[in-house]
Amino acid sequence: MAAFLLLYRADPAAMAALPQPTPEEGAQIMKAWMDWGQSAGDAIIDFGNPTVAASPGADPTVGGYSLVAADSYEEVSRLLSGHPHSAMGGTIDVYEVQPIGA
Repeated sequence: MAAFLLLYRADPAAMAALPQPTPEEGAQIMKAWMDWGQSAGDAIIDFGNPTVAASPGADPTVGGYSLVAADSYEEVSRLLSGHPHSAMGGTIDVYEVQPIGA
């Protein structure tokens, strides 16, 4: 089983232009993420957190990450089916984590 890093990307200007969600909408968004996490189950190594570009060369489109375990990229693709970040118009980059010395 391999580990895969998921990077959640979205255009910062487009995100800033969106209206602030109401508390009810915010709760629905959070519920969608929690539902995805529950459906992914034990595949989640680290649910992750939001990120903000901190260094001058950092990519500001990366807004968060997760780390999942899967046997293949195809399995990760199935895990990402219906993911709330994609439903919001964002994209998800998938990177297989390569163990050192393996």
